[in-house]
Amino acid sequence: MKKIVFSDVDGTLLNSEHKLTALNREAIRRLEEQDIPFVIVSARSPSGIYSILKEYDFRCPIVSYSGALIIDTDGKVLYHEGMPVSEAVKIVRYIENSRLPVTWNVFSYDQWITPDRAHPDVVTEEGIVKTQAQEGSIEDIEGDEVHKIFCMCKPGTIWAVEGQLKKIFPQYSIMKSSSTLLEIMKAGVAKSDAVKVLCNLWDVPVENTAAFGDNYNDVEMLEAAGHGFIMANAPEELLKKFPEHARSNDEDGIYHALRELKYI
Repeated sequence: MKKIVFSDVDGTLLNSEHKLTALNREAIRRLEEQDIPFVIVSARSPSGIYSILKEYDFRCPIVSYSGALIIDTDGKVLYHEGMPVSEAVKIVRYIENSRLPVTWNVFSYDQWITPDRAHPDVVTEEGIVKTQAQEGSIEDIEGDEVHKIFCMCKPGTIWAVEGQLKKIFPQYSIMKSSSTLLEIMKAGVAKSDAVKVLCNLWDVPVENTAAFGDNYNDVEMLEAAGHGFIMANAPEELLKKFPEHARSNDEDGIYHALRELKYI
């Protein structure tokens, strides 16, 4: 019986130290032995995901920018959905002119641009994803579309920033991925796109899929999958929303949930 497993990265697949535990790596190996695709679905750029695959020596399809870019195991782009560069310029200009308490980052395919690489939040993010940003302006985008605008908010400001941006730009998807990180993407883009696109492409019934996530940008993916597991380290609001819970990312939650499902 064909199956697919989808997993978020930060707070889900990786532990609090941004490491892949031995048991979760073992879970991926057992899925590989059964030809069950393990698909990484993340808000990260392709380089930010490939650094994980390289460090832990495995290959798999990846979904970047929370569903805006899907790439198969061999590096072929299967799906992409971004906003026009001209629209991204308008959003960035509004953020700058309104002096919102955020540091903006713009992503197009595998290009990451930010106005200040020395900003502490950018330095921290570079260390986590193990890839480097390019210091510059929005006009330095080389691709034909922008897949994500990433706002690093000052602590305690994200709800206000989110509300203001949603009011000014209601035509875009604006969603929190943590207590300080906000993602802006083309409307309709969601991690659930990965479930729909890949199930259709590989002819796998949706009910034969499992997905794991820990935050608000994972909700639609968890709802779309046959089994949507919320991690124990997720916000309380999400723990109440989903009946299927996995142990926390520091307790090998994916491994144990897949054992319970008899996927491994």
